[in-house]
Amino acid sequence: MRFGDCTYQEIAALAGDGAVAVVPLGCTEQQGPHLPVDFDSWFAGALTTAAADQAGARHGVRALVLPVLPLGPTPEHRGFGAGYLDVPVTLHEAVVRAMLDSLCAQGFTVAVIWRGCGGHDLRDLVARFNGEGHGMRACLPAHPFQALWDELGDPAVPGGHADSFTTSIMFARRPDLVRADRIPGPSRQPDWSDPDLDFRAYSDTGVIGDPGHASRELGERLWQASVDWLATLIAEEAGCVITERSDIVTSNSVRRDVS
Repeated sequence: MRFGDCTYQEIAALAGDGAVAVVPLGCTEQQGPHLPVDFDSWFAGALTTAAADQAGARHGVRALVLPVLPLGPTPEHRGFGAGYLDVPVTLHEAVVRAMLDSLCAQGFTVAVIWRGCGGHDLRDLVARFNGEGHGMRACLPAHPFQALWDELGDPAVPGGHADSFTTSIMFARRPDLVRADRIPGPSRQPDWSDPDLDFRAYSDTGVIGDPGHASRELGERLWQASVDWLATLIAEEAGCVITERSDIVTSNSVRRDVS
């Protein structure tokens, strides 16, 4: 269910019934010469919606997916000169915090924050919110994408940004928007720990990694595996499924950030 499709009375009833609020956070930034700049926002919205639907069908979970926030910090992409909407970190965190406060005030008790960009580190914000005891718990899961690529793709293929994972997903779900004749070759790997990271220093195309191993077939498998993973997480957060997992934590991996 989408938050925006509901009336305010329906939202109040869902919150009272213990529905999980899913908060998809997107981003607008260059995705190399072959992919559209809205990938992060589109993927965050499409994935959370599909996973919420699956959590309902398989586990009986009621999950309400908020509208995607299409803006976030993108300073590492400024060097390419176009295609970005760069929001300061403090403003981004303030907006996310306001969203959590709004959900809490409406009676939601669980919120899953799904980041379209793995480089957006919201751990401190979520830890502060959860530590204040507002009656709602926020979950900030780590992305499963590197593990899924290692399982379904080729672990030897480097990734990071607009890579074979991302391009495969696009081939599978939005093939008309892939400029297949513009897929570039591999790039160098950056120093992900650099606080002043500039992708331009490592790539002339905007790609980090190697997008040349993408395919539609691989994208379909990666898409379904991503939906399965997130649907299970939503069900776990709703208390409908209990499994042994160490990745449902406020961690931040940017090795393959699918951004």
